[in-house]
Amino acid sequence: MKLKQLEMALQRLEGFSNPDAALEQYVTPAPLAARLLFHAAMKGDIGGKAICDLGSGTGILAIGAALLGAVDVVGVEIDAHAAGVARANADLIDVDVDFIVADIREPEVCSSIGKKDTVVMNPPFGAQNVHADRPFIDCALAAAPVIYGIFNAGSCQFIQTYTAGKATISETVGTKLSLRRTFSFHTRDVLEIGVEILRLTRNP
Repeated sequence: MKLKQLEMALQRLEGFSNPDAALEQYVTPAPLAARLLFHAAMKGDIGGKAICDLGSGTGILAIGAALLGAVDVVGVEIDAHAAGVARANADLIDVDVDFIVADIREPEVCSSIGKKDTVVMNPPFGAQNVHADRPFIDCALAAAPVIYGIFNAGSCQFIQTYTAGKATISETVGTKLSLRRTFSFHTRDVLEIGVEILRLTRNP
């Protein structure tokens, strides 16, 4: 599947019907999701691999991974309604993804995920709850040796410090996230936010 084909497929998916600001439930734009996943696939980290999407929301990264040939895809999402939308999206695209309703801040949840080859995720940036991204990083490191995440621009130094001795940032790709007006406190119809796609590899 080519990048444009992946992007077009992901654009068909439903987003959040009633997003929760506290959970930073923003839709990951199809072009951004496709770019992360296609890049990961070109590195050999998707096709034929076991994938986990942490904070899977309505399923765009997990479903995209399945479209690119992942053989075992699990999405973990705290919001049961969002997970329901994700399941409907997977049915729409006709891919097999297991969506689990769980809170990754609970230690037993991360251990129950099992060992995966790659984690993909768009964790909260911490705009509503400071350090909200840390449990995602911790769980990702426990689950897989390779991690792709979308982080706020300028987060690279923090991630490098936070994962020191545990993982190495092997790639950084700067890009933009087009954030549509979602909550009442948003003042623009579309806001372009600088983000970084980071590839982390867990240290031996």
